[in-house]
Amino acid sequence: MFDDRHDAAIRLSAELGKYRGLYPLVLGIPRGAVPMARVIAGKLSGEVDVALVRKLGAPGIPEYAIGAVDETGWLHVAAHAHSAGADAAYLEQETRVQVETLKARRIAYTAIRPAADPHGRIVIVVDDGLATGATMIAALHALRARNPAKLTCAVPIAPPDTIEEVSRYCDELVCLEAPDNFLSVGQFYRRFEQVSDAEVVAALKT
Repeated sequence: MFDDRHDAAIRLSAELGKYRGLYPLVLGIPRGAVPMARVIAGKLSGEVDVALVRKLGAPGIPEYAIGAVDETGWLHVAAHAHSAGADAAYLEQETRVQVETLKARRIAYTAIRPAADPHGRIVIVVDDGLATGATMIAALHALRARNPAKLTCAVPIAPPDTIEEVSRYCDELVCLEAPDNFLSVGQFYRRFEQVSDAEVVAALKT
């Protein structure tokens, strides 16, 4: 459905065109969505920054999200976490590891630009797609506590049940495609390479 993340960002920008000229704050979830947020912010004449959250990976399958944590330590645990083998001790350990990663990333990224304040602003949170939605839910929860004027989630692809769940945490959810045959985000991209920290830094600098 998408050539790459840049293609997806251009198409999302078109859907978000009503925010052009309103100086929205466009936040990308590292790492994959930060270059996308840079493109969207440029198209909408907005500001770009990061939404720092980390998914909690399942035991033995780290790419499978069983929850997510934000910078404050607030934890979203998915309903399927227990069936995936995550007990309380595992969740505590995994949360500790991911919070340390968030602290290191905040130091690294804030050295490039101070963290933007979402209070009273139109905030658009971007990811390259949703699977379980856990990471986006954590990001939206953290941002809601900081009183934005409007909180929008913008993604190219997500399964219908995840859209329904995530929409409870934002004022608006923009999703370009919602296929029933959803297995993973990457299956809907022709090119879906990993994004490096260096690419995130470059997106925040420009």
